[in-house]
Amino acid sequence: MRVTADEATTTYAEARAELLSRPGAPGAAKRRALTALTDDWLHALYVAAGAGEIGAALVAVGGYGRGDLAPGSDLDLLLLHSPSVSASDVTAVADRLWYPVWDAGLRLDHSVRVPAEARRLAAQDIKVVLGLLDARTVVGYDNLTKQLRESVLGDWRALAPRRLGELHYGVTERIERSGELAHLLEPDLKESYGGLRDLVALRAVAASWVTDAPVAALAPHRDLLLDVRDALHLVTGRSSDRLLQQEQVAAAERLGLEGDDPSDHLLRSVSAAGRAVAYAADTTWHRVERLTRRGGVRASLAGTARRLRGPRVERAPLAEGVVVQDGEAVLAADARPEKDPVLVLRAAAAAAQAGMRLAPHAVERLARDSAPMPEPWPAPARDALVSLLGAGRPAIPVWEALDQADIWSRLMPEWAVVRSAPQRNPVHRFTVDRHLVETAVQSGPHTRRVNRPDLLLVGALLHDIGKGRPGDHTEVGIDLVRVIAPRLGFSPEDSATLVTMVRHHLLLPETATRRDLDDPSTVAGVATAVGDVDVLDLLHALTEADAAATGPAAWSDWKKALIDDLVGRTRAALAGRPRAEEIHVTAAQVRLAEAVRVTTEGGVAVLLDHDEAATTATVTVAAPDRTGLLSTVAGVLSLHRLQVRGAQVDTVTAPDGGRRAVQVWTVTPAYGDPPPIDRLREDLTRAINGSLDVAARLDAREQAYPAPQGTAPPRVDLVPGASERATVLEVRAHDAPALLHRVTRAIAAADVAISAARVATLGSEVVDVFYLVDRDGSPLSVQRAATVRVTVLGELSRT
Repeated sequence: MRVTADEATTTYAEARAELLSRPGAPGAAKRRALTALTDDWLHALYVAAGAGEIGAALVAVGGYGRGDLAPGSDLDLLLLHSPSVSASDVTAVADRLWYPVWDAGLRLDHSVRVPAEARRLAAQDIKVVLGLLDARTVVGYDNLTKQLRESVLGDWRALAPRRLGELHYGVTERIERSGELAHLLEPDLKESYGGLRDLVALRAVAASWVTDAPVAALAPHRDLLLDVRDALHLVTGRSSDRLLQQEQVAAAERLGLEGDDPSDHLLRSVSAAGRAVAYAADTTWHRVERLTRRGGVRASLAGTARRLRGPRVERAPLAEGVVVQDGEAVLAADARPEKDPVLVLRAAAAAAQAGMRLAPHAVERLARDSAPMPEPWPAPARDALVSLLGAGRPAIPVWEALDQADIWSRLMPEWAVVRSAPQRNPVHRFTVDRHLVETAVQSGPHTRRVNRPDLLLVGALLHDIGKGRPGDHTEVGIDLVRVIAPRLGFSPEDSATLVTMVRHHLLLPETATRRDLDDPSTVAGVATAVGDVDVLDLLHALTEADAAATGPAAWSDWKKALIDDLVGRTRAALAGRPRAEEIHVTAAQVRLAEAVRVTTEGGVAVLLDHDEAATTATVTVAAPDRTGLLSTVAGVLSLHRLQVRGAQVDTVTAPDGGRRAVQVWTVTPAYGDPPPIDRLREDLTRAINGSLDVAARLDAREQAYPAPQGTAPPRVDLVPGASERATVLEVRAHDAPALLHRVTRAIAAADVAISAARVATLGSEVVDVFYLVDRDGSPLSVQRAATVRVTVLGELSRT
């Protein structure tokens, strides 16, 4: 007996209400049951409407097509029919189908089309494509649905470069409009970036065959977001997808989440899912752009085929164990993460410094195979962390890649607590962990203002590490950093500075905005708390970076003026900046120079001491002193891909009465082992006697290196009163190949001698001090010193 539409609708309404009222948390099983129940109802309506008599197919599209029906979902339906059916017959059938749905109180998104018309609309509207990619026949003539899906898929793949660009543009617009799911206190589960719409977009990318998209791997995150949406619909009785704060506790309880604050648990889970989806989307869109930019999809697919059957693609070295392939940082063929615990950080730093992403397969291997990091961390590991943080905005996707693989929690167990932790303050625009990384990135432009850029970057990363735990986050953070800093390999003195930064990271803004700056006790209290100018400078820079990472509401010109005033008064109270210390080679270094004098060839003595355990080497060079010698040696070291981590240079009187420059360099091979000492000595001798054009060789090689992105501009200062015997020039810049050679070459070109120097590379930031004298050994005149400063700054600013 044929069931009437009214009877079918009454039965469906009762069964639907019973299903949705069942106890227990929402889940995939209930969504499947609701989808099957709805399919059965629509089947009855189809029969009652006589749709089978006109050869039609009732097609579910969009979320209903995927079986993702939520309690408040629309029904997205398409009635497909043959062109031979009359318009009046189709209209009559459609009315008999749609009205019972409206009468049941459900929202309906409906259309009636012939396959060719639906295909034409899909070519014009990206939303139609996204709906039809998941089309399935609920009841009726499935051949119509198959015909439409095949034609739409064929068009989608044929026009993928243009249409994917259109889809990506819509994604970027939506980010501006709806924000990032992972960092919102009231996220939109569908529209926010990392939400359900991005999962649909990734399915569309995968269907285009342009590149893989990790759709299957994201299934658990998709299920969680769908579960949360179902719970939200059930507790509110509405179809809204925005997770408002007043509804989070009830939604969390409906999901069965427990704990002192179930809403915190809910937001952490939503944030983690949103981050995973957003990271997958970022990676996928990056590859789509790269592939479609290089001559189209066909060219990229043909290139892939050639690589599979032909010679291996050339991999340009980036760091030890890290190479560049297809615009991404990957592990070299001979890399051994299971034997090289620092590789994970070295790869991350190299990728970020080059403005690249770490390839997903490289991240997977590092997560799977990396050896445990020794404690305390070796110096190269600490330097790599600082280099990563100092890379600017490119550090964020690299950090996120390692975080998605849970690598940071292994390297720094305290990180697990702040990961995806919500900030219950609308002033903050990021979760706790992302805020910490953002603060480190925002610190980059301030590294020229402090004597220890490495402490600024790491202090910025750790300043709120105490959040997400019971108690005052500053006090908790102090205790944590007392453990973390020594584990990272910082000295007791540096560890104490990092603890001070955490203890007082709110001191300047709170004092400047809440206390009377004209009261002498206010400035005295701040001076006592910070102790010295170096710490004051670190806190000043951290304060501005913290505010920039928090959000626009955290900073203003008024607040900046107050803090600058407080810092200026405190600096005066601390009696200004300490004088730069005089530089002299040690007695041991002089003895070392004397020990190698017997091996002198052409007046040049070289000694190479390689510490394999520390992956560093010490190169001692003794040679007759002359203008430009420091630049020449720095250039030769760079030619041999020896990265300068530190150098101390002075001039001594040799036993024969001649003046000899003694240079002690601490270097790290960019990859591989240091060069043989005979080869290094030969090249140094040739460069000093003029038969090797170091500058030309370096200039040619420099073109192959990507320029650092988003780094602070260089800074060159004359330090008045720092020395009685020389003019002191201080250079702060982002490290780059042959940077020291360029700086010292500019100084030599001004016919100025470097009587002593102290070179330090802290992560990827250089802080170099040069003692300059005229030909007669006297300090430079004011005018000449200013000219040298401008010359060096011009060289550093050259692109």
